[in-house]
Amino acid sequence: MTRIASHRGGLFLWPENSALAFRNTARLPLEQAECDVHLSADGQVVVMHDATLDRTTDRRGPVAALTAAEFATVRVRGTAGEAPPTLAHYLAILAGTPVAPRIEIKASASGEPYPGIVPATLAVLDQAGERGRSWIIGFHAGTMAEAQAAGGLAGVAWLLEIATLRDLGLTGLVATARAYGFPEIGVHESAIDAELVAGLRSAGIGIGTWGANHAPSIRRMLTLGVDVFATDDPPLAIALRAGR
Repeated sequence: MTRIASHRGGLFLWPENSALAFRNTARLPLEQAECDVHLSADGQVVVMHDATLDRTTDRRGPVAALTAAEFATVRVRGTAGEAPPTLAHYLAILAGTPVAPRIEIKASASGEPYPGIVPATLAVLDQAGERGRSWIIGFHAGTMAEAQAAGGLAGVAWLLEIATLRDLGLTGLVATARAYGFPEIGVHESAIDAELVAGLRSAGIGIGTWGANHAPSIRRMLTLGVDVFATDDPPLAIALRAGR
């Protein structure tokens, strides 16, 4: 069965990457809740998509400029005054539910990986007892390789931009995934076709995606049989999967 993940908690319905979104996602009959993480100024793992606060909160500036205590004073727009969750808070919301963590490790405002973010993330997972059912995903191959080498996770998925996929081609993609030991590759739904799915399947590599947010693209991902897709409209995806 193709697994469904709520992308940023289901941003068509609720404020993205908010505790509100994850509380609502945790009540749905789906498999994963996808979030994005950065490091605070004092090295705490916090949940936010962008490297800056500007777009989704009442504050401006880089996430990494704030300590965790200062981050707790930020308010997410559309939540009636809730602070953005830390990774620990996100995990606590999902704890005891069938919905598993899917955590995208983001880059800093400069585009560079945060030093120490992988061990910091794994430490939070271990403290919550959630490493074994959590997926770590991200675009930076070195960061994903570090997570893969650490072991103990449900899985690691290397995400690729369409241009990177085009440059590598299927042969290069498979070779890179095998070199790093990645069990899953993730690309935008528009780049996925039957040839790519078949090629990865024959190489023993899983395939995930994002961007399947409306009925036609959701149905296409279900028909192609991708392993997992992150969607902005999880109730629609659940309904379409149930109707197959």
